[in-house]
Amino acid sequence: MATVPADKSAKMSTAAAKSFVDTYYPALNSSRADIASFYMPAANMPDGKPLPVIVFNGNIIPDPTAMQTLFQEQMPEARYEVQDYDCHVLNPHYIAEGQSGHSPASGKNMTILITVSGYVKYGDVRAATMRGFSESIVLIPNPLATGNTKGKPMKEWLIQSQNFRLVV
Repeated sequence: MATVPADKSAKMSTAAAKSFVDTYYPALNSSRADIASFYMPAANMPDGKPLPVIVFNGNIIPDPTAMQTLFQEQMPEARYEVQDYDCHVLNPHYIAEGQSGHSPASGKNMTILITVSGYVKYGDVRAATMRGFSESIVLIPNPLATGNTKGKPMKEWLIQSQNFRLVV
């Protein structure tokens, strides 16, 4: 099995984390119809548990469509402000079941843990109280983005697991 050098893995995971943070949180603020596209397609683990695993402030969300519906139909207007994020490679040799994966030289056969902290205001953002949040997200490479050379640009990384918590 080819191993990607640690410096390339660090650069790739950092770029993936930055790209994710720079697109996901603005979508929560204003492009809620796109939220489901940030998640891997619904699947089951070998033990039958569903993927992706989504926990929003202690509530289990069954799938990406339900997460999008929650934000579109139940959540008030929101303004997320990311203060800090960090990332770590969890699995440097990830290949999705039934997929051949990216070329090992691409550095994209990995799972990445991103921890994010910041503030959010719900409701009328001019009058709302700012609340802290903390979030842990596991990203996997999007197998459909492999070799995508035409059409709409695809997200290169998708959420496999997410745990969001308001902290204050």
